[in-house]
Amino acid sequence: MEDHTATGITARPAPVLREYVSSYVGFDLRGLPTGVHCGPPGRALTAVISLSDPLEVAAGVDDGSPVTPFGSVAGGLMCRSVAIHHDGRQHGVQVSLTPLGARAVYGMPSAELAHRLVPLDELLGALAVELADRLRAATTWAERFAVLDELLLRAVGRGACGDRARRVRPEVAEAWRRLVAARGCVQVGAVAAELGWSRRYLTERFRGEVGLSPKTLARVLRFEHAHELAAARDPLPWGEVATVSGYADQAHLVRDWREFTGRSPTAWRRGEVLLGAG
Repeated sequence: MEDHTATGITARPAPVLREYVSSYVGFDLRGLPTGVHCGPPGRALTAVISLSDPLEVAAGVDDGSPVTPFGSVAGGLMCRSVAIHHDGRQHGVQVSLTPLGARAVYGMPSAELAHRLVPLDELLGALAVELADRLRAATTWAERFAVLDELLLRAVGRGACGDRARRVRPEVAEAWRRLVAARGCVQVGAVAAELGWSRRYLTERFRGEVGLSPKTLARVLRFEHAHELAAARDPLPWGEVATVSGYADQAHLVRDWREFTGRSPTAWRRGEVLLGAG
């Protein structure tokens, strides 16, 4: 008999928001062993609003990064996992933004948030306070997702009325689309040539908007694919995970895994108590 309960509910935002927000996830995990959850790097800018105690988050795993409490937290694209310290109980809502969404929702390019964790109210002000209060007052996931739609639409509308430049260069948006579609298994030089730019110019423009170079994002996307495979309920052997996600061999996967999580694949699996909990 299991001694924990776990709920994970995923929802899509309102259609008009989907260019900016890729998903909502509500989570309610109880009775799990105390531990540290590795929040892996990936394609999304993640914001999390706790519905219970503050989140205890560090910007790196097992590297001495200070642990900071957040009632709600927003992060940019990362090159390493964040460490979420928990006592076996987590209750909250996660919002995944696209890099295009950073300008629309936060009013800044995602590059300004790269490698950072900040309180959500630093980005959204009073709207973030209202969002947290209303999410905590709601009693169902459907109500909470409706609140997210309403307030994020308000944030986008507020930004659209201002005089800030809200648009991403179409070439940068297309490079992002191609890298994501290929899950990182694409040559950056080929993408640049197809866009009519030099590789150097694409790299400068892309990093200035997104916060990572195209080459680094490609590595993150490949790792993200491997992480999804490894976190499945019935995961493939590590060698097959490496092959399917585009690594040259298992040793290459292990090197990237250590860089992006601070742990070997085996140590990660042994220490990740939330695996299979959702």
